[in-house]
Amino acid sequence: MFGKIGNEIINDLKAIIGDNNVITEKERLEDYSHDETTTPEIRKYPAVVVKPVSAQQVSKIVELANERKLPVSTRGAGTGLCGGCVPVYDEIVLSLENMNRIIEIDRENMMATVEAGVPLMEFYEAVEKEGFFFPPHPGEESAFIGGAAATNAGGARAVKHGVFRNFIRGLEVVLADGSIITVGGKFIKNSTGYSLLNLMIGSEGTLGVITKVIIGLVPPPDVAYTLIVPFINLHKAIRVVPEIIKSGIMPLAVEFIEQDVITLSENYLDKKWPGRNAGAYLMLIVDGMSDEVDRLSERLAEICMAHEAVDVLVADNKQKQKDIMDIRSRIYEALKPGLMEVIDICVPRSEVAVFVDKIHEISEKYGMWLPTFGHAADGNIHTHIMKVGMKDDRLDDKEYEGLEEKAEKIKEALYSYSREVGGVISGEHGIGTVKKPYLSMSLDERQVELMKSIKKAFDPNNILNPGKIFDL
Repeated sequence: MFGKIGNEIINDLKAIIGDNNVITEKERLEDYSHDETTTPEIRKYPAVVVKPVSAQQVSKIVELANERKLPVSTRGAGTGLCGGCVPVYDEIVLSLENMNRIIEIDRENMMATVEAGVPLMEFYEAVEKEGFFFPPHPGEESAFIGGAAATNAGGARAVKHGVFRNFIRGLEVVLADGSIITVGGKFIKNSTGYSLLNLMIGSEGTLGVITKVIIGLVPPPDVAYTLIVPFINLHKAIRVVPEIIKSGIMPLAVEFIEQDVITLSENYLDKKWPGRNAGAYLMLIVDGMSDEVDRLSERLAEICMAHEAVDVLVADNKQKQKDIMDIRSRIYEALKPGLMEVIDICVPRSEVAVFVDKIHEISEKYGMWLPTFGHAADGNIHTHIMKVGMKDDRLDDKEYEGLEEKAEKIKEALYSYSREVGGVISGEHGIGTVKKPYLSMSLDERQVELMKSIKKAFDPNNILNPGKIFDL
């Protein structure tokens, strides 16, 4: 199917980008053999890793690969959770870590132009320094801009402002034949033909290599408050969310979290969450002008208390807010030692409470702990299929019996039910290889056929991230 990557190819790659930017030593290839997915079956060493410094170098590498029919996987920071950047075959892994320049922050147009290898944390700092705000926050700030664009990353702050797609104005992309195209640009409206821009966003590196991104920015809010609202149980917490949205208030974020995972994350970080002894919490972030945020916070408190909230706690300074967000953002790391797989189903927000009830029902049926939290107002639900349970506020060291068989039945049940309620199998993590077997449980056959046709049109030799999303 594909050509062999031997010494001749490696020498050709070195001629393009220099010896120092080509990695072949096995101990150094280890870092490129996996992402953050806990599924061990997807781990695979690349044949070679290349680290270009420009779109022109990327173009020459991809052109060579296409001529010789060599598979290429593009890699950002490797923070993904679906195996999207992990090679399936003996591949060239094209790492964009050296393409890490913030090229421009255009104050007049309120847009930034950055290379694909810029980490989010550096981008946030640069944007804030220039007096702007970039709302999307996928959670893992070490992720690269290019990877976030390639997966259409979302995160907690998608409720009010949307996901990455809503802020990407233009892309520079290297296609499978090595040609370089620019789609979109520094403008807002565009009805000029098909939107190749939106086709590239979320394509997981299967249609082209994103090398540069133009991103829209917004003015920063005057102030932001984080509200922690404890409830007796998760069902009561989620039931209040539609009432919040119907009230006309659109928070920056609305998260639901149960106490057990909060406790794990507290212990992991040695930090304390506001409030104790509740079954579950809503975490609400409200931003805007100072007087407006005060008024909205008071109204949110009234709505929550009218719907059986135990209390409403307000974090109105940055340190308290940071501690809260750290505990929320690091739950995955606290769970990871006992984690088998995390799934990120997205359903209509009216179905979140019903779907979480279904998760609890399945958890009881199979006798497995399925810690679940997520973005209540956008319907994105993160369910963690665990190898172990909890014991004395810590992860147990004893694995469940019949783990593999039970885990498969749980995934099939949840994916099937997500379709019944009008949802999809991934809201923000992507498909990659981990969710590929379940794509047909979310999309009908005709949709998948159309996607395959698009893939063949862009990449006739199937060299770009082959084996991801679907098989050709």
